[in-house]
Order: sequence, then structure tokens, then C-alpha cells
Amino acid sequence: MNLVLPQINFIGVPRLMSVTYTATLPVRDLTVLYLSSLLHTQRLRCGTRKHRRSLSTYKQAILVLRWFLDGTRVKQLAVDHTISSSTAYTYLHEGFAVLAAQAPALESALLAAKIAGHGHISIDGTLIETDRVRTPGPTRGVDLWWSGKHSNHKGNIQVITAPDGWPLWTSQVRPGREHDTTALRAHPEIMPALTAWTSDDLPVLGDLGYEGESGTITVAFKKPKGGELTDDQKAHNKTHNGKRAIGERGNSMLKTTFKALRNISLCPRKIGTIVKAALVILHTEHDRTT
Repeated sequence: MNLVLPQINFIGVPRLMSVTYTATLPVRDLTVLYLSSLLHTQRLRCGTRKHRRSLSTYKQAILVLRWFLDGTRVKQLAVDHTISSSTAYTYLHEGFAVLAAQAPALESALLAAKIAGHGHISIDGTLIETDRVRTPGPTRGVDLWWSGKHSNHKGNIQVITAPDGWPLWTSQVRPGREHDTTALRAHPEIMPALTAWTSDDLPVLGDLGYEGESGTITVAFKKPKGGELTDDQKAHNKTHNGKRAIGERGNSMLKTTFKALRNISLCPRKIGTIVKAALVILHTEHDRTT
């Protein structure tokens, strides 16, 4: 890793001096080797000849993990590995692709959760911040990816978690202007899978953002206009919200573990693939999928 510091020459004009230092990546060797093996398999699949790449698969894996865990800028990654920025982007996107390909399908994730004995699952949407995208939305003067809730450009990701908040599955991205129910319905595989889950009397917990799908997703009772909730409804809401709050830890876990997910400056349509890749890293690092 290189740290660039200014140095003053004899005529008082600053020039740059490069200082090398050692850094530690907070990840297990097993995780690096796993990603390296995926990249190696991909190179074999593509017929890449030996010594035709600037970096080995191991160093490429470190580059990808640094971006995820530390949010290191691509320009800095290129400098540290003595490659061009375009090559760094290529290596990064290869890492996204091979990792996301290992992410569980929704049906598989729910089947594993059922086998693990989970009494319920939770679903919640999380908004991933992205740079401004000049894509016209349905409302004149508002970009497609603009989130009115957060007053920023974001992408909506649906996350399904275990009862203790462990992330089990993440969706592809939808524009941040969409509410959770709208985003949910845009993914044709989610509702049928959740309906199959609830057919065994296992609830899916969600917040009031999913009120439009309350036939499948259990939500809290909404206080009626000009009225009050009954004691039974209040008791239900207290129990429901307590369980759902734990389930929401999954979104926080993804963003606190991977600094890159706090703001993605790449194409927003890649956010879904990037989050799936992060999920695979998390599962590998903790040796847990359910």
C-alpha cells in the first residue's frame, strides 16, 4: 500500500513522495483462498493463458476484498497493485460476478431455513446510496433512482433474514424511489416463495411498508383513523415488532461489515450483484448460511 505525502524541494515547490507501509485485511485466509479459487476457475473457463494477467488470482482476491471491506477507492487499488484503473475495474467486476454466482437461490435459502428449524423469517428493504444517476423517472424532474424518503440517490434491495437477523438472501436492485411493496412485487420470484413458506404455518415478518401484501407477510396492526387499537392488537404489535427488530439486524450487518455498501459509486444497476457478492463473503467468512 502506498501513502503519498508532500515533500518540499529546495526552491519551495512541493513534490510527491511515496511511502510504503504494511496493512492488515480483517478477513480469514480461508476467505481469500476461496475467492482466489473462484477466480482461478473463471480464468480456466475463459481459457486465460498463464502469465497473461497483471495480478495472480490471490492478489486479485485481495484487491476485491479491500474494496468491499475498506471501501478503498479504485484509483488507490490501481496504484497499490501497479496496474491501470481500467484493469482494476475489470478485476473488481470479475470478483463481483464469480462471488454473486455462488449466492443461494431464494427457494434454496428458504428450504435451508426450514431444515434449520427457523420458526419464522423476516423481510425488509434496505437502501444503498449511490452517486447521482440522470435517469428520468415517472415524475417530471425527478431521477428514477431518487429516494424521497432519504433525499438522495439510492437502490432498493430486499433482504430476507433468519430470526436472529442473519442475512439469508438478497434480491436484485430496484430504483430507490420505489417503496418496499412496489420493489417486492417487481421481483416475480419472491411472493410465490414466501407463500410456499407460509403454507407450513411459518410466518414472514415485515414492517408496515408491506401492508399491501399482508395476506402473506405478517405486519403490525395500523392504528385506525380516529380510533384506538384493542388490547389484543397492541399485544400482537409488541410481540411482532420485537421479533422483527431483531430480523432487521441483517441490513445493518451488511453495511457495517462492508464499507463499500454505504455508498456505491459504480453503475447502480450493479448494486444487486454487489450485495449478493457481499452476502457470499459474509457466509464464507463466518462459515454460516442459515
